[in-house]
Amino acid sequence: MKFSKKSIGIITIVAVSVAVCGIYLLIHAGEESTDDAQIDAHIVTISTKVGGFVKTLNMKDNQMVNAGDVLLEIDPTDYIIRRDHAIAALAAARAGHTASSRTLDTTMISAPSNLDAAQAQVNAAEANWAKANSDLKRLQGLSKEARSTEQLDAAIAAEKTALSNLEDAKAKLRSAETAPKVIASAKSNTEAQAAQVKQAEADLAQAESDLANTKVIAQQSGHITNRSVEQGDYVQPGQMFGSIVNNNLWVVANFKETQLSHMHPGDKVDIHIDAFPKLKLSGKVDSIQTGTGSRFSAFPPENATGNFVKIVQRVPVKILFDSEPDPALPIGVGMSVVPTVYTK
Repeated sequence: MKFSKKSIGIITIVAVSVAVCGIYLLIHAGEESTDDAQIDAHIVTISTKVGGFVKTLNMKDNQMVNAGDVLLEIDPTDYIIRRDHAIAALAAARAGHTASSRTLDTTMISAPSNLDAAQAQVNAAEANWAKANSDLKRLQGLSKEARSTEQLDAAIAAEKTALSNLEDAKAKLRSAETAPKVIASAKSNTEAQAAQVKQAEADLAQAESDLANTKVIAQQSGHITNRSVEQGDYVQPGQMFGSIVNNNLWVVANFKETQLSHMHPGDKVDIHIDAFPKLKLSGKVDSIQTGTGSRFSAFPPENATGNFVKIVQRVPVKILFDSEPDPALPIGVGMSVVPTVYTK
C-alpha cells in the first residue's frame, strides 16, 4: 500500500505528537500541581478587654511590631479610681475580720466562764434560800411566847429575799447557758468577715486586671494589618480593631481528591508566587487535612435531597517553605501561588 505525501505528513505529525506527549508525561509523572493555593500565616486579632477612650496609639498601618509591644493605651483614670476604691474596701474588710476574730477569742473564754459563775451563784442562792426557809419554818413552829413578832417578820422577809435572789441567779444561769449559741454566732460573724475579705481581694484583683488591660499588648510579632482605630476613639470591650500577621508563612493548597493518591508529608514542592513569577521557592508537604474544604465551610453541602451530583472535592494541603521568603518582598497572606508536589 502506497501512501501519499500528505498522508505520510499527517502520520508523521501524529507520531511526533504522541511521542512528545509520551515524553512529557514520562518527565512529569509523579507531579501534582494546582493553582487553587494561597499563602497563609498565624493571624492574631487585636482587641481590648476593657472599654474607654484611646489615650495613646502606638501602631500604624503595616507597621512591624514585636511581641510585648504596647499597641495602644486606653485612658486609665476610671480604672485607677476603681482600683483605689477596691484597695480601701479590702482594708476595711480586713479590719472587720480582725475585730471579729478578737471578739471570737474573747467570747471563747468569757462565755464558759460566765456559765460557771452563774452556776455558782445559783448554788449559793439555793443554799441561802434553804437556810432562810428553814429558819422561817422553825420560827413558825414555835409558840408566840417563844418568838416575837419582829423575829417572825424578819424571817419571812429574809426567806422572800433569798427566794428572789435564787430566781435572779437562775435567770442569769439561763442566760449564761446560751454560751454555745453565743460562740457559734461569733464564729459565724468571723466567717462572714473572712468571706468579705476574699470578696474584696477578688474585687481588687479584678480592678488591677482591668487597669493592666488598659494597655493593649501585641501577642505575637508581625505586621499590623486592617487597622481600624484612631487616637481619641471610644472602644468597647471585645471590639476588634486590627490584626497582627506573623512573618512565619506557609502555603495552603487545595488539591483535587484524585491528586492525593501518592502524596505524603515530606514530599518536595516547587512554589511559584503569581506576584513574583521569577522567584523560585521550595518547600515540603507538612500535612494533609482529614476532610475536604467544603465539609468544614460555613454551609456544608447536603446531598440527601435526591438530586446528588458527584463533584470532585478539594482537600487542603499545608506546605512549608524550606526557607522563609525574603522579608523585604511584600509577600502576604492570601496571595496566589502555584505549588508543584513531587510524589516520587
